[in-house]
Amino acid sequence: MPSSDRRPRFWSRRAALAVGLVPLLAACGSGSGGGAGGTAGTDGSSGGAASPAPSRSVAPPAGISYGPWLRPTSHFLDAGSSKAVLVEFLDFECEACGAVFPVMEQLREQYKGKLTYAIRYFPLDGHFNSKRAAYAVEAAARQGRLEPMYRLMYTNQKDWAEQQVPTDDTFRGYARQLGLDMTKWEADYTSDSVKQRVEADLKDATALNLKGTPSFFFNGKPFEPKSVQDLQKTVGDAVA
Repeated sequence: MPSSDRRPRFWSRRAALAVGLVPLLAACGSGSGGGAGGTAGTDGSSGGAASPAPSRSVAPPAGISYGPWLRPTSHFLDAGSSKAVLVEFLDFECEACGAVFPVMEQLREQYKGKLTYAIRYFPLDGHFNSKRAAYAVEAAARQGRLEPMYRLMYTNQKDWAEQQVPTDDTFRGYARQLGLDMTKWEADYTSDSVKQRVEADLKDATALNLKGTPSFFFNGKPFEPKSVQDLQKTVGDAVA
């Protein structure tokens, strides 16, 4: 898509997706993942000491099946029932993921205590800052603040997405807004450990032959909801 018309189509498409959730799967296309933005940090380096990483945000319920779609170390935002396990491979710079975000928030509230919801990093080729965003979120996770940073990425997506220059300072601002230890956050943001954590999710996405974001799995199987109602019914039927 030519850069001259990228932003208008970006936001009109986002509005349409938010209403209908169609098309949902692979709405942002991908080659092998990886993100064009390269390594985090204003100098492009990836060194630095990393803080110990918690394995997840919340502990998942017992009885969950694991595989390349979901790992025991994946980030769980909700731990409800093993009867309804929804996994989203996402890219914080993807307009479709940004459109789906409020739908997912509504779904999580609707099935609070019943739905298990996990997120996997899948920064796409062609999104200049998608890897940086994933690093920023993962660095926040290492201070127990994954979900607040996850929310900031999407609620402010229009302020940083689709730019062809590094947005490190923007992400630093989010970290400060959350009151994070900035010395630790900076070290993690540019660390090999955080990079490897994101790459591990990318490796699984490649193994699953995923073509874009958002990509969903429900109870271990690929899931392509066609509408908000389809998404709600699938989860509702599973926990009924």
